[in-house]
Amino acid sequence: MLLKCIGRQFEHEVKQSCLLYSAAGSLRIKAEHPDDNQAISNDRVKGQLKVTRAFGAGFLKKPTCNEALLEMFRVDYMGTAPYLSCIPSVLHHRLSSSDRFLVLSSDGLYQYFSNEEVVAHVTWFMENVPEGDPAQYLIAELLLRAANKNGMEFHELLDIPQGDRRKYHDDVSVMVVSLEGRIWRSSG
Repeated sequence: MLLKCIGRQFEHEVKQSCLLYSAAGSLRIKAEHPDDNQAISNDRVKGQLKVTRAFGAGFLKKPTCNEALLEMFRVDYMGTAPYLSCIPSVLHHRLSSSDRFLVLSSDGLYQYFSNEEVVAHVTWFMENVPEGDPAQYLIAELLLRAANKNGMEFHELLDIPQGDRRKYHDDVSVMVVSLEGRIWRSSG
């Protein structure tokens, strides 16, 4: 998961940090896999994941996990060093009176939203629908954007079985934590 934003002020600082961590992760991967010119491809680890740290994705951590996959899902694993790390990057931020919420999400959210858009959507939603669920709202907006991008209606995308939907959008989980005490969780 990526820490993405706390209120408005923190957003730029976190964006810069995530870029630095991503760059550092890419440099680590390239250094540990010098003979693999596809280690980072299309700004993704082995052309698959945009993040360089993850809880899952064992196939990018151990060659034996990669070998256990069906051939069509395997990557060309070179060497024995992991491509991904599960050791988190930690960023400390002293909360200020202007910080209103924290958004934690998987990288799938950021295929369709910038940090600024996430902050704007959550802020708008919390102000205009105070009893609603901003995490579910972000998921619904993401699915609408994915449907539009793929030339289909929202309901057509929802009719596609969950596993097959990966062709149209990444799995996504979102948690919005209000710094006034509420927590919303959603996935799609």
